[in-house]
Amino acid sequence: MSFVSALTDAILPVLAVALAGFLLGRFREVEVDALGTVTLYVLTPALVFSTLATTTLSGSAVVNIAVGVTAFTVVMAVVAYAVVTLTDAPHPNGTMLASTFSNAGNYGIPLSAFAFGATGRSTAVLFIAAQSVLMYSLGVFIAARGTGAGVRDSVGRIFELPLLYAVLAAALSRFLDVVPPETGPAMETIAMVGNAAIPVMLLMLGIQLGNTGRGVALSKVATPTVLKLAVAPVVALLVAVPLGFSDPVVARTFVLECAMPAAVTPLVFTVEFSDDPAAPAYVSTAILVTTLLSIPVLAVLLTVLRGGLPLPGV
Repeated sequence: MSFVSALTDAILPVLAVALAGFLLGRFREVEVDALGTVTLYVLTPALVFSTLATTTLSGSAVVNIAVGVTAFTVVMAVVAYAVVTLTDAPHPNGTMLASTFSNAGNYGIPLSAFAFGATGRSTAVLFIAAQSVLMYSLGVFIAARGTGAGVRDSVGRIFELPLLYAVLAAALSRFLDVVPPETGPAMETIAMVGNAAIPVMLLMLGIQLGNTGRGVALSKVATPTVLKLAVAPVVALLVAVPLGFSDPVVARTFVLECAMPAAVTPLVFTVEFSDDPAAPAYVSTAILVTTLLSIPVLAVLLTVLRGGLPLPGV
């Protein structure tokens, strides 16, 4: 696959919807928090349940994805901590957050679906389920590192995440063999609601980027930008190869998800828990810069991945 086809077939369709959200946010006052609530509590759980209940992924693939996400996240957190310690980078907690967590949801799921079809979407859904648990544990710890402010209470929010219960419900339904027929009214309704999550996620991404502050000099976010767009894909490969994914499409989607730009949720953690008043502007700038620069980076990565990466298990 060529660079141009990777750009036009997978990335530009995603960006076109995000651009619509960006323009909407610029010309209209949109309550993105309300969209986020609907997505978190209704659309995403429906997407997770319908995808995982009907997925053809094997049990070993599901375990490998969960282990891979955990390993990747921990390694990136350690690498980011080492970099900010050795280089005395500004806003170390913000740098770690922006470098560790990928925008695997409202950017990663649609891109994975465009690039790798149903298997890509299933893999991306599992990726965000595992990463969400890590975000609300390790992510909160990083954001509040040195303050101790409300970490225990926030980590408890893991058990308030509807997508966690959607994963458990899908797994239990498959185990008990009580998954509703795909062509039946129940599953078709759940799938219809879940499918709405993808365009809404992209619209939210555009609106959030439109509202992202740009008060920090771009040169100051060089560290998280390099870590997220250059180091993270390498770490993803180093994690994926020894896991030995039996399905190469799952492996390639896993690498793609890891290479996504900085996630938006850690910005919320920074606002809520950090005692550094300049950290939110820093993290928001890192999100904007990594998202924009990810366009050519992901196009190159997709060209390689969809062309058949010559590595074992990938």
